[in-house]
Amino acid sequence: MQKRHTNKSQYFKEQAKTTEKFVIPFIENVKKLDKSMSILEIGCGEAGNLLPFVEQGYGRVVGIDLSPSRIEKAKGFYKERNLVDKIELIASDIYKVEPESLGRFDVIVMRDVIEHIHDQEKFMGLVKKFLSDDGKFFLGFPPWYNPFGGHQQTCKGKVLSKLPFYHILPMFMYKGILKLGGESEQTIESLVEIKETGISLERFEGILKRTKYKIDYKTHFLFNPNYETKFGLKPRILWPIFTWIPFFRNFYTTAGYYLVSNM
Repeated sequence: MQKRHTNKSQYFKEQAKTTEKFVIPFIENVKKLDKSMSILEIGCGEAGNLLPFVEQGYGRVVGIDLSPSRIEKAKGFYKERNLVDKIELIASDIYKVEPESLGRFDVIVMRDVIEHIHDQEKFMGLVKKFLSDDGKFFLGFPPWYNPFGGHQQTCKGKVLSKLPFYHILPMFMYKGILKLGGESEQTIESLVEIKETGISLERFEGILKRTKYKIDYKTHFLFNPNYETKFGLKPRILWPIFTWIPFFRNFYTTAGYYLVSNM
């Protein structure tokens, strides 16, 4: 297993760097951000993505995650930086949060989360309740069919963690390979769930249409912006001719960045 998947402090810092260098500028291609705005991250984990917003003094910054342990870890990271009173961190299922109590936000952020969610169409409809009328919703995710769209880089085995594309095999073959490779039941269960929820660019854009979001801006990356902090590889945007080929573009798009808003 790669060090970054177990070293949460390193992961926190990587998330913060990617958001500051790539996500915020991406949003600002459409919407100029100012410090009075409210920011919400759904599925925030340790809330590294929110650190740049907190450090820059945005009016209200909120992170919510299903995992109490990850929220506690997030509070620890912010406490170390004397910033814990500048952020609201909530351990809860977003479906159980009343929109009236949480409020509506100018910017909602989700990076590498939508591909983990069951019934993504229902979820996208729910998020509209937390988005202000002129708010923007940023989503970044790896399309399922890309070489490591199955998140197999989290495997413990050195071969399986570096082997591309086998996640798209039929389920029985995929589970068999993971078992033969000596992966734990917990890892296999996690990877199988991602296989069940993995999302393509086409399906995602179809969901946006059906849930009445408009795409304000999008970019498909050959090299995910994450790769700069992970591997030292500069982000590369796909040539337009490749982004126009439905389905096949999923195989070489390592990240789709989208900024959407209510129709």
